[in-house]
Amino acid sequence: MKIRIMCLFWILVYPAFARVITYPAPKCNLLSNEYVLKIREAGGQWQPADVYHGNVAEVVNTKMLPRKTSFAYFDCSGNVEVSVYVTTKKINFARIRPFSLGIEPVIKGNTITFSIGTNQNVSLEIDGDIFQNLQIFANAIERDRPSVKDTNVIYYGPGVHHIGRVRLGSDKTVYLAGGAIVDGGFTLYHAKNVRILGRGILTQLETGSSATKAMKNTNQKTGRPDAVTIAYSEDVEVSGLVMLSRKYSVLIGQSARIKVSDIKSFSCEGNADGIDIFSSTDVLLDHVFMRNSDDCIAIYGHRWNYYGNAQNINIKNSTLWADVAHPILIGTHGDSQHPDSLSQIKFSNMDILNQRENQMDYQGCMALNAGDSNLIDGVVFDNIRVDEIRKGQLFNIRVMFNKKYNTSAGSGIRNILFKDIAYRGQNAPLSIIAGYDDQRKISNVMFDNLRINDKVITDTMEGKPSFYKTGDMANIFIGEHVENIKFSGTR
Repeated sequence: MKIRIMCLFWILVYPAFARVITYPAPKCNLLSNEYVLKIREAGGQWQPADVYHGNVAEVVNTKMLPRKTSFAYFDCSGNVEVSVYVTTKKINFARIRPFSLGIEPVIKGNTITFSIGTNQNVSLEIDGDIFQNLQIFANAIERDRPSVKDTNVIYYGPGVHHIGRVRLGSDKTVYLAGGAIVDGGFTLYHAKNVRILGRGILTQLETGSSATKAMKNTNQKTGRPDAVTIAYSEDVEVSGLVMLSRKYSVLIGQSARIKVSDIKSFSCEGNADGIDIFSSTDVLLDHVFMRNSDDCIAIYGHRWNYYGNAQNINIKNSTLWADVAHPILIGTHGDSQHPDSLSQIKFSNMDILNQRENQMDYQGCMALNAGDSNLIDGVVFDNIRVDEIRKGQLFNIRVMFNKKYNTSAGSGIRNILFKDIAYRGQNAPLSIIAGYDDQRKISNVMFDNLRINDKVITDTMEGKPSFYKTGDMANIFIGEHVENIKFSGTR
């Protein structure tokens, strides 16, 4: 009896003190053979970490083509050493992004080594290849795993599980263990107090495995193949998972007090947004990594059967990569008959790795597009770093009437702060700030310490002719029906 108690003690306690925890992958066709990855505490024993592939989108001319990218995950506490052996190509040079982390790789032959810290999500790119790259996710070590014996816990252990569409009721916890691959998705509809947690992979891609674990009386095979849909629900948490989605990774519709943290998302199809928020309040997105073939994070008012304002939304400590469309979009959809307000929204401490969008209507790493009579009021972007823009714009701020999606122009955009925004790409593409008419205009927009390739853009900057608009110095078109735009520098 004492032996069993001691074994249980070490099973529960050891992960809390372990420096590195890796999770063996099950047999499936999601495994990648392009990289061999090992992790260790400084000076310790190397541990192998399995590498998977996910699908992302490359736009060639006007066609969106699927490409396979690689990723791996593990848990650690503190800095660890990473060794990556590249099996498929010779290495001429390598880089690790986001650049803000300042991680410099060391190359010896076909092996790359570097250090990474807890809660760092990075992209290792060989010879500038952003599609056959390796994304590495260094999670914090789990501290509060739910009990498998709890009757309100749905537990998926290591292995492959085919579950279809599962509808979750109130007071339920879903846990995907490290090494688990769950093929399917979850829907919350008028639910409260629900958690979806773990270290596993939630996918709608073909796994190549016949393993299955059906949930009695819960399979729902109708509706969109989104990873997680949260509709008309309250007090929900989604945390820790990798999502290989066919459409949305997380849809939040007319819900309140929602927390999404530490998820990683890949998608490659059309309309495959990362996280979409419709008519919801009190939403926190923290430390997410989104690489998507449509908007990474979008905040809307009314659409479909979701109604109401979107407010008190906080997004922080995250990394966004839009292979198509916007990294960040606010506005577009609303209710022309009963106008929505999108307010009290903050983005802080974020890295945008890339944007690539052909269509002019859908550009902007940070896009505020008021349509359908909605009002965008009180939005803060604080400490946002943009590495590259392959095709697109840094800012797109418009009161607009897009007939494809809108039944009216937006009401206006006002009280917007951009603080400590830095773009370090090779060139600064044209950005746009434009109102619609004298009643539907843009007002009170402050740029504080905007840096374009290390040049601070201010109203009093050296070299700016008095007859220039300040936006001209940053390649920002400031159009009609725009008032009280200021550029200041704090350092």
